[in-house]
Amino acid sequence: MYGTRRAHGDLDSLVIMLSALYAKLLVIMGICFPLGEVISKKIPVSFYEGFYLYLYFGSIAFLLYVYVFLLKHEKFTESFGDKMRRLMGMRVAKNTNMEIPPIQKRRVYDATTHAGSFYLRLGAVAFGTGSMIYSGLEFGQFFEMESDSKCYNILFSLTPATRMAFTFFQLYFIFINSRVAISKFTTFARFGLMHMISANICVWLHVLIQETKHQILELINRNETQIMAFAVNQASLVHYETHSKDHHRMERSADHGIHHESHNCRRANIMGELVQNASPFLFPCTIEYSLICAGILYIMWKNVGSSHPMPATPDSSVQVHTPRQRHYYQVDCAKANKGLFTGILVLVLSIISLILFFVLINKPQYRKLAVMEAHIAELAVYVLASLATMTALFQVRELRYNRLRNTDLDSILLIVAQSGLYLYTMFSIIGGHFTLDQNTMLALLTALACLIQGSLQTIFILDASRRYVSSSDQANRKPGREMVTFLIVCNFSMWAINTLETRRADSNPVQMNFYGFWAWTIITHVTAPLTIFFRFHSTVCLCDIWKRAYKVKSDYL
Repeated sequence: MYGTRRAHGDLDSLVIMLSALYAKLLVIMGICFPLGEVISKKIPVSFYEGFYLYLYFGSIAFLLYVYVFLLKHEKFTESFGDKMRRLMGMRVAKNTNMEIPPIQKRRVYDATTHAGSFYLRLGAVAFGTGSMIYSGLEFGQFFEMESDSKCYNILFSLTPATRMAFTFFQLYFIFINSRVAISKFTTFARFGLMHMISANICVWLHVLIQETKHQILELINRNETQIMAFAVNQASLVHYETHSKDHHRMERSADHGIHHESHNCRRANIMGELVQNASPFLFPCTIEYSLICAGILYIMWKNVGSSHPMPATPDSSVQVHTPRQRHYYQVDCAKANKGLFTGILVLVLSIISLILFFVLINKPQYRKLAVMEAHIAELAVYVLASLATMTALFQVRELRYNRLRNTDLDSILLIVAQSGLYLYTMFSIIGGHFTLDQNTMLALLTALACLIQGSLQTIFILDASRRYVSSSDQANRKPGREMVTFLIVCNFSMWAINTLETRRADSNPVQMNFYGFWAWTIITHVTAPLTIFFRFHSTVCLCDIWKRAYKVKSDYL
């Protein structure tokens, strides 16, 4: 018996290691393929589309397998042997008055598994919807391609359509079955979940690289148009020659650095222009959705084979699965009104500042004023949020701290997203420091305030997520809840600021001039989605703290 268990444990360890290596190989391929297609002209545009089809179809096939052979089977069927044993047990117990031990059965669902809060899964629905819109617009580009052109390729329609289907099926699976723990066919389940994790990471990398390339080429084409206008109007010769030299250097670097054919094929028609205009707002949804799904699937992968026995079915019931008890949700808004309405005031002022920014930025004579106004508003929000966070840290210290709680998925995602915030602010601080003058001081102060506020807020969330009320007095006073409410609305304001302002290079002229449009475009496309996700996920974690930390439980009193 001991030898059998040891051999089974060794096999499980080997399967875990092999599935992780399989995922690592897929992720490495997901990095190399899109980069190679962008850098080299010798690689056909659609050469690696088959790799992504393999990822999407493989993930869809695994999801269908889970639903057909695991979830539906567990929900609606029961083995013939179990039925006979229960019926025979009931008959023997009735005739002999003997107590028959209940039958325990391994199940797929494990109620103790925590793979993300409801708010996180609700965010996955929102971001998944944006991701499907993005894929649908890319799918629509195919129908404007002429069948006799070199751009016409059936893969240009099949890949985004399959990605949209994969996103939908995965979204349904994540939202409904995030607490599933698979106990059957664990080897296949581990490889299938790792395949899906790899698919999400590869989608993240593919969209990130492609959108960065399209943004750079759009700026190059815009500069070419401006230079042609200079040539037609015969503007100042010196001015024109200077721009021409810059253009030729840019063109040479583009020819040696970025392959244009994919951009010309996909972004050259009406739908392509629509995708180009909408992608700054939609492609972060794909990145954030992929990050959430990868995290939830990783928790599920860790819990494969760890399900517990089902509770025994009472003798009075002949059904294996009883209906779930209906849940009633009650929201207690005590000690939250001041924080809510103060946060709403900050949100309104932030929206007004954004409207002013987008109105003024389109007028050349008011661009500096628009940037200054945006930095002042952003700095004010960061300062207020930092003060609220420090106050909340001080107030929640009297709540009891749970040292036994393990690090959950929400904390892991928060730390990962915070890395993007740190990268973005550090690059901004470096650019602001080396171009420091009277007009760039605001950019430096804003980046520093963002860094400090993000650090304080992360510390507060990681600390407060482990605290809870331990007395009726604390339950009545709810220390820190006003500040938590204010921070929830404040993070929504910062999310709006980061989402809308960072989509325009004009809002960061200091960093653009210091790094150049190539480098700054790459930096923003890598870090901005994580920064936006940090604001969203902070709101999710704060909502969870607002709901759970002040709920009185009988175990704690």
